[in-house]
Amino acid sequence: MRPHITPLRFGIILVFFLGLFAFFFFRLLTIQLLRASFLSRLAAKQHTYYMELEPKRGTIFDRNLRPLAVNVATYSLYAVPPDIRDHGEVIERLHALLGLEADFIRERLTRPKQFVWLARKLDGDAMRQIQVLKLDGLYFIKESRRSYPNATLASHLLGFAGLDNVGLEGLELTYDKYLRGTPGWTYCLRDARQRPLTVTDVLQPPLDGYSLVLTIDEVIQFIAERELDKVYEKYKAKGAMIVVMDVATGEVLASASRPTYDLNAPASYPAEARRHRVVTDFFEPGSVFKVVTASAALNEKAFGLDDKIFCENGAYRVANHTLHDVHEYGWLPFLKVIGFSSNIGTTKIAQKLGASMVHDYAAAFGFGVSTDSGVVGEVAGVLKPVSRWSKTSIGAVPIGQEVCVTALQLARGISVLANGGVLMQPYVVRAIIDKKGEVIRAFAPKTVRRVLAEETAASMRTVLTWAVEEGTGRMARSKRVPLAGKTGTAQKVDPAGGYSHSKFMASFIGFAPADDPKIAIAVVVDEPRPYYYGGVVCAPVFKAVAEDVLKYMELASVASVEVAP
Repeated sequence: MRPHITPLRFGIILVFFLGLFAFFFFRLLTIQLLRASFLSRLAAKQHTYYMELEPKRGTIFDRNLRPLAVNVATYSLYAVPPDIRDHGEVIERLHALLGLEADFIRERLTRPKQFVWLARKLDGDAMRQIQVLKLDGLYFIKESRRSYPNATLASHLLGFAGLDNVGLEGLELTYDKYLRGTPGWTYCLRDARQRPLTVTDVLQPPLDGYSLVLTIDEVIQFIAERELDKVYEKYKAKGAMIVVMDVATGEVLASASRPTYDLNAPASYPAEARRHRVVTDFFEPGSVFKVVTASAALNEKAFGLDDKIFCENGAYRVANHTLHDVHEYGWLPFLKVIGFSSNIGTTKIAQKLGASMVHDYAAAFGFGVSTDSGVVGEVAGVLKPVSRWSKTSIGAVPIGQEVCVTALQLARGISVLANGGVLMQPYVVRAIIDKKGEVIRAFAPKTVRRVLAEETAASMRTVLTWAVEEGTGRMARSKRVPLAGKTGTAQKVDPAGGYSHSKFMASFIGFAPADDPKIAIAVVVDEPRPYYYGGVVCAPVFKAVAEDVLKYMELASVASVEVAP
């Protein structure tokens, strides 16, 4: 028997299906016409994601293109939380292998994200150990990590880059915009379970950073640091500094401070060890500053090398202060006043010149202002205007008191005497180059001003040669090469007032060879014990560095001639 369908029932069914069809048709139109772009973006977001491509940070080379800071391949671990089936196992395994805190891993894995970092910059061994576990939801991205092959060598000058290859200190910070490069972009495809499938074509390739070529010579830097370590440890010093400079160009060939630190693990050291004392620390220089007073006197023709000065047998009254010499000198020729480092003789020279003349020459030598070397953290030191001098300042400033300098300023100052009387601007970067070796930017020697006449500089070289051969710098005397320089021993200021009788800054500044100067060297040791005289503590360092650096430069010069076409 066939079922009986009434017109009413048929109409209801027909209306129902027509309404259902109309609903789906309208829904389809809505999706296709009104929500198409939104749903396309949603699908793209679910199945693709953009990834930043890290550029290669530029290398830092020494002047002979020996690498001082490089990049090494490394791997970073990330997770896709929805893909992880067993959080407990992942937490346990990563805690055991990488030492990550369990709470840290758990917090990361419970984030409502498709991508979370777990560990950055892992080495190849760590990556392989994790891959063997075959844990769901864990993946690797190849990156690079900054590495310093010489660990502590030139650490304060170079500085270091952080986890994201961004410069944080030193030249890494100063030249970060050149070294860092520009990131690129690509995107990855994922399946319905959000698992990565493949990396598509790169949308924008990264632009690698430029490289730096420094004025520093790796071998000279090693020689300087080797000798600095010896004196720092021998005299149980609070700190130590050394600068080696090309007297003709102002190029810094070596620069080091103690204490030091390993660039590959900077966080393991206190901030005190990371301070670049060569440019950040200023101090009263003591007797090394007498070269300024002596140079001014000769340049103004107020004295000749043989002119006699009475040194008052060791005690001399300046206003309400009595000035003393270490030894009781009577009449001394100008040359020996400086060679024997007489405070009284130097003060009498300054009194004849006048306060303004002494101040102006100190300023002409570059004291009281930054050297503009390009080294981060450099300070200007202190050189008071004459209007702020007291009645006793004429007996203090000329012998290196009431004035503050940096080790780099001392090296630049002594270079004036070595190169014929010209003040050069120190610099530490020779060029910025691309990965093909093409020069993007070059840095050339820059003359700041002429300070002394050539004959004055020649006379001062005679004075400082005598100071090493017969004067207070005798422990710098060399059998291999003639050397010239000046000793300095300065009492440190006591926080309670006045000068300390137990804390000193020992120093020596000089150049080599004395008869044809190539390099200038400044050595400063902070609070050496038990000996504290610059002629005892620092002069031997100057001698050792000068001898070995000149020998190296001679051998390097011969080698370059032999390989020349």
